Amino acid sequence: MKLLVLSGAEAGRSLSLESREYLVGKAPTCDVVLSDKAISRQHLKLEVRDESVRAIDLDSRNGSFYEGLRFSQMELRPGSVIKVGTTELKLVPEDTRDRSLLLSSRDHFGALVGASRKMREIFTLLERMASGGADVLIQGETGTGKDLCAEALHQESPRKDGPFVIVDLAGVPSSLVESELFGHVKGAFTGAQGDRAGAFERANGGTIFLDEVGELPLELQPRLLRVMERRQVKRVGANDYRIVSVRVIAATHVNLEDAVQAGKFRRDLFHRLAVLRVTLPPLRERPEDIPLLIDSMLQQGGRPPSALSDQTRALLAQYPWPGNVRELRNVVEQVVSMGEEALPDMEPHPSEGGGSGKPDLDLPFKEAKEKLIEGFERDYLSGLIERCEGNISRASREAGIDRVYLRKLLRKHGLDQRTTPGSAGDDPSHQD
Repeated sequence: MKLLVLSGAEAGRSLSLESREYLVGKAPTCDVVLSDKAISRQHLKLEVRDESVRAIDLDSRNGSFYEGLRFSQMELRPGSVIKVGTTELKLVPEDTRDRSLLLSSRDHFGALVGASRKMREIFTLLERMASGGADVLIQGETGTGKDLCAEALHQESPRKDGPFVIVDLAGVPSSLVESELFGHVKGAFTGAQGDRAGAFERANGGTIFLDEVGELPLELQPRLLRVMERRQVKRVGANDYRIVSVRVIAATHVNLEDAVQAGKFRRDLFHRLAVLRVTLPPLRERPEDIPLLIDSMLQQGGRPPSALSDQTRALLAQYPWPGNVRELRNVVEQVVSMGEEALPDMEPHPSEGGGSGKPDLDLPFKEAKEKLIEGFERDYLSGLIERCEGNISRASREAGIDRVYLRKLLRKHGLDQRTTPGSAGDDPSHQD
């Protein structure tokens, strides 16, 4: 939630609310300082909890009002407007579109990697989710890293010292799903030769990750719902319940809301799973992260950045990656192990500069690849210099490449005349 100032000298200001107490008043020591002369130095206290906000008037001179009625304390709900002095304050849900002020400074969260705006917004969300204990639903296309996201949430949570148990519901035969999740006792079914703890019991004190939860058979969904609501598990064939303390993180590549509409997934289970929700973006929506991902993959394999040539990197940066990060990782490992001649045929993105973005198949391989790279470089640099208004230093920082190398590329493509020597932030004394 956030507190929005609707009127007065501070109109338009907002404050994101965390779980703690806030003071509102004229005193400079207050969390929300208002210059309204009709407000007391310490006028109002807000007690913010996970699911509620209580407003308490601090015996102010002119009082606090809700819908024209003076109050000493009251519970606020989203949309509530209160008046202190002549200033109106509104409690509103925090709009995710406002996260530009709260972008994470990270370029990774666990094994998830990215420095793009989309990923930094995701990391901001994940940082908040990790610290709590609410269940989480992770959505996203195959290969976007939902499993890595789940593990990172566990590792950054208060449960990090507990077990992290994975159940791949797409890989477990439907006849064994119930036993895998909840366990069984000896003789419960053919082949049950002894007692066995299920995933929920094994995850006690930690986190259970239900991968591809959309594949859970419809007839077992009520039982999962009961376990999530009561945190009690009964093994197949048993009579007694066992209490478990687990955080449930689920993931799916299918649209569960559509599955609910189609009658393939229970609505009540969907809402129970999706207490908190995060959707990982496909790689094609954050191509600026590809160089960082490649470097991270090479580092994990003990290889230097030079293990891939600039030409290969440029080709990888243009590809739409329908298999997302997983596909990129497979290609990088293949090329590093077998050489760049093993680079698979890939259909690159259309060029933004008006070209086809496709290699000339009538040319020899090496010549066609070099021609494609040149087109990519020219289009990329042209857009970069225009966006940075000719400022070499700024362009170098945005592109993440050395300024000397950038000047060399600009001269190569005849774009150096579009730069501005000595522009703000550039060093005119720098010699190439």
